[in-house]
Amino acid sequence: MRVDLTGRTALVTGSTQGIGAAVATALARAGATVAVNGRSEQSVTAAVRKLREEVPDAQVVPVAADLASDEGAARAVELLPQADVLVNNLGIFGARPALEITDDEWRRFFEVNVLAAVRLTRAYLPGMKERGWGRVQYIASDSAVAVPAEMIHYGMSKTALLAVSRGFAKEAAGSGVTVNSVIAGPTHTGGVEDFVYELVDRDLPWDEAQRAFMREHRPQSLLQRLIEPEEIAHMVVYLSSPLASATTGGAVRVDGGYVDAILP
Repeated sequence: MRVDLTGRTALVTGSTQGIGAAVATALARAGATVAVNGRSEQSVTAAVRKLREEVPDAQVVPVAADLASDEGAARAVELLPQADVLVNNLGIFGARPALEITDDEWRRFFEVNVLAAVRLTRAYLPGMKERGWGRVQYIASDSAVAVPAEMIHYGMSKTALLAVSRGFAKEAAGSGVTVNSVIAGPTHTGGVEDFVYELVDRDLPWDEAQRAFMREHRPQSLLQRLIEPEEIAHMVVYLSSPLASATTGGAVRVDGGYVDAILP
């Protein structure tokens, strides 16, 4: 099965590292023109350079903009007026005791993880509907369903994305545009390595720390390991393709069997 996205343009938010970078690279390999997004020119330039090293013939559009603000979203649309595929990957996370989460932290998690995606959907979905084709995706998390006690503000934001994606799928009904969320399980990224070491002994070598984290804090994972970003990217590329034309309004799991339920 080969996915060919030649002629399509994709915006992947928060794509200078981690899952976003893996998604951008995978979409470029499938032939899409990919807009790489980060907050600074420096981070975007470095990410674009790395992507072109991995996919030499990639067509890449740098989009340096802080999408957590109205101004940043407007800047992104100015740099990329049209997108066929929108992957709302931008997100922040971190551990905090539930009763110590401040109002400002609640607001920031909502603004970055949810409202930024809503703004861009409002910006690009109308054009997709007019053209009769488009793909909108939200990178959610197992935390949307199995909310961790140590970061309920993060879980709240990912739960909200499930509702947002289902609602926008209804807005796009019958238009040829599909809207889905991707429930990613515990994934191996640089940021997650830092998070793991917040919860386990920092003196442990990474392999031991990872195993200890999964054993102590994510014991329900059926993979019993962290997921690699490329594994999330494979699902995103499929959902971005014509092959997924009948999949919309869904919460598609790439969670390693972490969520102990048949349905999300």
